[in-house]
Amino acid sequence: MEETLVRVLIPAIGLVSGLIGTYVGLQNRALLAEVRKELAELENRIITRINGTYVRSSECKLRDDNMHERFESLAQLVRRNKDAAS
Repeated sequence: MEETLVRVLIPAIGLVSGLIGTYVGLQNRALLAEVRKELAELENRIITRINGTYVRSSECKLRDDNMHERFESLAQLVRRNKDAAS
């Protein structure tokens, strides 16, 4: 009886151990996939923020250049009016 129990118990322990190892391995893969997904989402948010900043800074440069052109044209208009009045 005891010998039969040992013959059944040892393979059962090995089977349970293998099943636990497989379960833990699958959990690690699922966790790794989730971490990779979150990392990709974070990367996309960072890139979007950087692109938004880049677009905004280029828009500011364009607006600044446009403002300088307007000031220059107003200054020329004032000079013309001043020369015409003299």
